[in-house]
Amino acid sequence: MFERLISYLDSVRARDPAPRSRWEILLYPGVLALGFHRVAHWLFEAKLYFLARFVNHLSRLLTAIDIHPGARIGKNFFIDHGFTVIGETAEIGDNVTIYQCVTLGGTNPTSGKGGKRHPTLMDNVIIGSGAQIIGPIVVGERARVGANAVVTEDVPAGATMVGLKARSTLVPADQWLREFIPYGTPCDDPPCDDEGRPRRDCVEKLEAELVMVKAELAEMKALLADRAAAAQEELPLKSGTED
Repeated sequence: MFERLISYLDSVRARDPAPRSRWEILLYPGVLALGFHRVAHWLFEAKLYFLARFVNHLSRLLTAIDIHPGARIGKNFFIDHGFTVIGETAEIGDNVTIYQCVTLGGTNPTSGKGGKRHPTLMDNVIIGSGAQIIGPIVVGERARVGANAVVTEDVPAGATMVGLKARSTLVPADQWLREFIPYGTPCDDPPCDDEGRPRRDCVEKLEAELVMVKAELAEMKALLADRAAAAQEELPLKSGTED
């Protein structure tokens, strides 16, 4: 037990040069929150849900970090600075680092995959401050997510994700008022036509049509150029005949 604690503190120190000693790391809110979560998760797995929630709320009060008791977290997990939210069905691998103000959020319960609503972070993932990882997606091993990035799709192993994904959905607001949408943003694009096809399919179709139109336009330009050249060649012949 003591050796595991020392190993964990050393793993944190390897990622954060600020602490002067291992004991200082024990005061980190992210380390305290993880300790509380280990207890809360054990109670949750034992179906002692009220006690699990009590420990969770105590942890949130002391650390400003909210980790649902149902979340599954691997070894050497480190939250630097805190103010992080981790949902119930989130799964986190080993040696994962999360910076402040990160949300591992969920989708509408009806759109989850087998009850899973929150992301899965594989081993050695790093999530930058303010990033929002939403939905039952997978962030591959050693992937990096930049500060304030919004991720709603699977991330390949070793990839680096940056930037915002926010965009207009071009859907009247009253259509989304029919049901509760967690975090105010559906992870699935609304259908783009009467056939119910996802917007991505429509975009791909439009891109294919655009390629065809460009090809036809190039052919028309070439045909017009040939006709113009032929007309230029006929002009001297006609002028010579008239003389």
